[in-house]
Amino acid sequence: MRLIRFAALLLALSQPATAQAEDRVPRTAADLSLSFAPVVKQAAPAVVNIYASRVVAQRLSPFADDPFFSRLFDFGQIVPRVQNSLGSGVILSSDGIVVSNHHVVGGADDIRVVLADRREFSGQVILADQAADLAVIRLDGADGLPALDLADSDLAEVGDLVLAIGNPFGIGQTVTSGIVSGLARAGGGMERGRGYFIQTDAAINPGNSGGALVDVNGRLLGINTSILTRSGGSNGIGFAIPSNLVAQYVAQAEAGAAEFRSPWAGIEVQSVDAGLADAMGLPGPGGAAIRQVHPDSPFARAGLRAGDVLTEIGGLAVDGPQELDYRLATLGPGGSATVRYWRDGAERRAEIALSAAPGSDGTESLRMASGTVFDGLAVAALGPALIERLGLPLASEGVVVTEVAGPSRRTRLRPGDLLIAVNGTRIETPADLTAVVERPARVWQIEFLSGGKRAIVRLSAG
Repeated sequence: MRLIRFAALLLALSQPATAQAEDRVPRTAADLSLSFAPVVKQAAPAVVNIYASRVVAQRLSPFADDPFFSRLFDFGQIVPRVQNSLGSGVILSSDGIVVSNHHVVGGADDIRVVLADRREFSGQVILADQAADLAVIRLDGADGLPALDLADSDLAEVGDLVLAIGNPFGIGQTVTSGIVSGLARAGGGMERGRGYFIQTDAAINPGNSGGALVDVNGRLLGINTSILTRSGGSNGIGFAIPSNLVAQYVAQAEAGAAEFRSPWAGIEVQSVDAGLADAMGLPGPGGAAIRQVHPDSPFARAGLRAGDVLTEIGGLAVDGPQELDYRLATLGPGGSATVRYWRDGAERRAEIALSAAPGSDGTESLRMASGTVFDGLAVAALGPALIERLGLPLASEGVVVTEVAGPSRRTRLRPGDLLIAVNGTRIETPADLTAVVERPARVWQIEFLSGGKRAIVRLSAG
């Protein structure tokens, strides 16, 4: 091995000076044994430092937010406090589109972006999603900036060489190297983000959040987002949001979307292990078994039903709930996709529409204003869009609480709770609740589901 590296070094030194000075991406193992410098020179200018600040309200007393003590004592005015955060970002277009993590810039009142060449720009978040831990920023007055090309993250393989570029601990831009050490990572001990991650052993530390994970061609493979650690520093297990999901967020942000939209599945699935595969007569473990299908689901309209095992969507594997969500998100709304699934021992194909969940998302809720304990309560009829927004079980139906304000706080209801009955009258529509509330009563008995558990609250009318 030493002889091979020595021979490669002699070969490099024997090239003309113009060839030595030429910036190029390493193409062979011999090239990589020399240096990652050409990759860094290509990618590093597009990785930026982000300084974000937000004003948060703070009371001087630790008991100010306590529901018991706050009723008994006046803890004075709320004192504004400036909260600062430091992270990284990646430039993806020459006119100043930057991608970072939501936990770096989410809710920020002021964003300052500093390039590797020390130029500074102010920025505005144009699309943010806390669940995916992604934020898209537009820089003010930017033009002709260095930008990274996107790699196809679905082509990444365990063992691929990668570099992590960011600003750990605020010490300045730093590059670490490693490999892709895992794919399709979901859940586990990750504190941020959801779904589907690329795992790497390239060192990622606080401040690297929002930075770039690049391949050996200098293309963006993922946005670094979190680590597994016991000490607070890198233990060699870091996670990045795949570039294919990043691309969909950028596309929707540039199209003017106020929030990220993903096609609605309308199905509940579970991973298929060896035992389940044997029980279902499948050739082996893998895929996602459909447990439940909403009648309005695009899968239902395509002919799929409970008991089918979904294996592919858009030509890419599906092995569980998180992977299904990820595949749909990267495909984006609009158009269609081919799915493959098993039924009765045979593989089948179908075409599904990639569309948003139908119905109202609860923004047009009915608000109670009756002079009763229900004053300030807002409710809506459940439909697919509202079920998805509130994260309710797929089979949920009836009337859901969307807002609790004013006197209605006495009811102990919370957004997402499902009303069952009031004073013995079953509540199936918002109009049912309106009719009950208009009847005089000395005592109100409210039956509802909260977190899947049945509860009853009795309140006096006074």
